[in-house]
Amino acid sequence: MTSAQLLKTSPTESPFCQQHSHRMASPAVPRSVLGPPPAVWPPLDFALGALACCAACVFTNPLEVVKTRLQLQGELRARGSYHIHYRGVLQALLVVGRTDGLRGLQKGLSAGLIYQGVMNGVRLGSYSWCEALGVTAFHGGSLLSGAGAGALGALIASPAYLVKTHLQAQTVDTIAVGHQHNHLSVSDAFVTIYRREGLSGLWRGVNGAVPRVMVGSAAQLATFTSAKDWVSHSQWVSGNGWLTALIAAAISGVAVAITMTPFDVISTRLYNQPVDESRKGRLYQGFTDCLLKVCQAEGPLGLYKGMGPVFLRLAPHTVLSMLFWDLMRQHAVKDK
Repeated sequence: MTSAQLLKTSPTESPFCQQHSHRMASPAVPRSVLGPPPAVWPPLDFALGALACCAACVFTNPLEVVKTRLQLQGELRARGSYHIHYRGVLQALLVVGRTDGLRGLQKGLSAGLIYQGVMNGVRLGSYSWCEALGVTAFHGGSLLSGAGAGALGALIASPAYLVKTHLQAQTVDTIAVGHQHNHLSVSDAFVTIYRREGLSGLWRGVNGAVPRVMVGSAAQLATFTSAKDWVSHSQWVSGNGWLTALIAAAISGVAVAITMTPFDVISTRLYNQPVDESRKGRLYQGFTDCLLKVCQAEGPLGLYKGMGPVFLRLAPHTVLSMLFWDLMRQHAVKDK
């Protein structure tokens, strides 16, 4: 998804949109024929994408904490056989805030910023590069570029997501769910995992993270633009591009949450599980094993734990990150 696709403004507002309106007149012509979009130096585009998503992460991290707790609650146990600490998004936010304090709502933020910076820097930078090469102009090119860029970003940033999951699951015994790794800090977590499991241990759970991001990116790209066009044509909020983007993100978020949450649950379980002396997971052997065990022990609905915060996080995070990215890219082009 590009910033021009997400935040369509008047042609006079941005140099991006002047080029965009010209390309829309000939959608079948590869962008390489019409000329590349306004060039942003690839390393700079990487940095802008990273900064944009880090800024959005600060606002949405509390929902990540709640999502992680809900997804680990009742792990591999039948419904009704365990004590429920978290009963929904708002109640979970209150419980975490009351027990761990306001800082508890921002647990794992440092690791989350590293993950968002690296993953989305690679994802948005790679997608922008594919766009400049004209790959996205071909049929299916946008979907494939988005999925591929997302997979590459998730692969590279996986160690940060691993540490983020560990830290966000940590809490006092009275409201603890899932395995408690008891790391002292972000740096301590990286060092402890490396010493205990080696370099490969930092990429534990990546086989769940890569399909998670690929499915999420593909679903987002497949639904967001059509949802935005539908909202625009309905003239609910004519003249308000940002409100249109927010409504479209919420509509798209339903599709993304439905398709991505099962992968998100599996990813969280694989990342947070304890390991034995031979550096193998004590609960799951891999993606398929986790999927089957969750369905068998918790039922199919176990794959949709934490869907509420997943959905509530998607719309604001998408709009904020793309808003920041679009503004910074426009500023970078004006300064050239």
